[in-house]
Amino acid sequence: METAHNSASTSSVNPVIPAARDRLIVALDLPAIQSVRQFLPRLEGQCRWFKVGLELFIAAGPSVVSELVASGFSVFLDLKLHDIPNTVAGAVKSASACGASMLTLHASGGPQMMQAALEAAATLPNAPKLLAVTVLTSMNAQQLHATGVMQQPAEQVELLARMGLAAGMRGFVCSAQETARLRDIAGADVTLVIPGIRPAGVALDDQKRVATPADALRNGANFLVVGRPIVQAENPAMAAASILTEMEAALA
Repeated sequence: METAHNSASTSSVNPVIPAARDRLIVALDLPAIQSVRQFLPRLEGQCRWFKVGLELFIAAGPSVVSELVASGFSVFLDLKLHDIPNTVAGAVKSASACGASMLTLHASGGPQMMQAALEAAATLPNAPKLLAVTVLTSMNAQQLHATGVMQQPAEQVELLARMGLAAGMRGFVCSAQETARLRDIAGADVTLVIPGIRPAGVALDDQKRVATPADALRNGANFLVVGRPIVQAENPAMAAASILTEMEAALA
């Protein structure tokens, strides 16, 4: 892989916007590490943060995270850990060895599970920041009710976030529709990572609770996760540059 520094220096698209660039996470929802190696040059240095989720992690293993980090990129490892406390604590220790900067677990695993994860992270020299996933952005009220949760998504997000805060969590994943409320509840020092970002005019795919990059940032997001609108674009570098420009305008 090219390093983040070298690929950025050869960009032929618009100059990278630093403030926005540090807050955009490109979801590498790709089937193999070779796909990643072929895709990264197409971004022409526009991005420095990448998400590695279940599809890629299962296919390529921890080495894909290590390779990205060694190339100068930052990695959001989105494994959504959800198991008994002891197992999740062990998984946090294993995942930290890859060099990821952020790691997700499901808030619905409960306070004891979240506390065990935080305790495990506290013993590590370079632990990733732990983020509690509230309600998936692919779920609306109908999908949530089908699982036996009769609250509206926003109500469930708030319940899980308050539980996470009480357990010591200082980072959350939610949709842009709940970001403003979560920011009010959690305060300025809590990290909010927002998936389900869709620029105007782009297909929603399987996402239900979405927002534009500008709206998500105005609502208080720290990081935006964008996958298919960039990865599946005909010109990923131009797609990323367009999103970065919108983000910069919102930040200004």
